[in-house]
Amino acid sequence: MNWSEFLFSFSGRVSRSGYWLMALLTLPAAIVAGMINSHFGHDPVRTGGPGILVLLPFIWSNLAVVIKRWHDRDKSGWWILINLIPVIGGIWSFVENGFLKGTDGSNRYGPDPLERTS
Repeated sequence: MNWSEFLFSFSGRVSRSGYWLMALLTLPAAIVAGMINSHFGHDPVRTGGPGILVLLPFIWSNLAVVIKRWHDRDKSGWWILINLIPVIGGIWSFVENGFLKGTDGSNRYGPDPLERTS
């Protein structure tokens, strides 16, 4: 999978390492967004603040990677909506995507992302 498919496509599967890579790519932007909000005195929970503009380019890519991670667990991408359940939904999603192993071999969403093809 090339970078374009990794960041922008909603089809296929992504391994746990791909999920964590996306988290590491997003972390600096989240820190900058927090610094911008702090500088301007905005509470990001209530207002979003100007720092949200830094995070906007990452929304699509994060959605794509998380949906592909659900696919690796052999679940529909619609499982991303579990995050809408306060507290429990976010924890569930984090555990399933960040720590649990994906389906061995191919599943209905494609080949195992860890299998190397020659």
